[in-house]
Amino acid sequence: MSDVPQGDGWWQASDGKWYPPEQHPGARPPVVPDVRPTPSGTPPPGTWAGAPGPTNPFSFDMKRWSQAERITAAATVVLFISLFLPWFTYSFGFVSVSVDGLWHGWMYLVLLLCLFIVAYLVARAGFHRMPVTLPLPDDQLLLAATGLNAVLTVLAFLFKPGGLGFTGIGWGVGAFLGLIASLAATAPLAVPALKARRK
Repeated sequence: MSDVPQGDGWWQASDGKWYPPEQHPGARPPVVPDVRPTPSGTPPPGTWAGAPGPTNPFSFDMKRWSQAERITAAATVVLFISLFLPWFTYSFGFVSVSVDGLWHGWMYLVLLLCLFIVAYLVARAGFHRMPVTLPLPDDQLLLAATGLNAVLTVLAFLFKPGGLGFTGIGWGVGAFLGLIASLAATAPLAVPALKARRK
């Protein structure tokens, strides 16, 4: 209250005194949005409650993975490791040479997809709500990534250096390990999806 206005918004009452804007009879208190999660765990509309922070801390817990995701995670790690093991071997006389799984240039895509799959599953196990929204549901996204890995790995297994008709080149342990791991990573996701389509 003052005998003269103190700034914008001050208003004069019937007693001739000037009052601040917040004391006006028609003034409404400012609305403060409530960004706390609801009891069901879903964020309030219009908020990005999945962002890392106090309401969505990172706490790794493998129990958040389904059985299929656990198999996919383990098999993807094995596939990643296999890329650095001998895939193709060639022996002449007493000398033997080998190349790893990255001999085919497209297998670098498999390497990147393996990193993506593992990072995605770690985020799934670490955050209560994913910090980003992806265009596909979890199962479809993982199926697409592991399926592409499987296709590229099968092609890399079949196309040995020198072509299909070239003799003397054999498969190394990495090729068999990578082939099995790529199929094992895809199978637990693909089988339920195929069953759902038949229904």
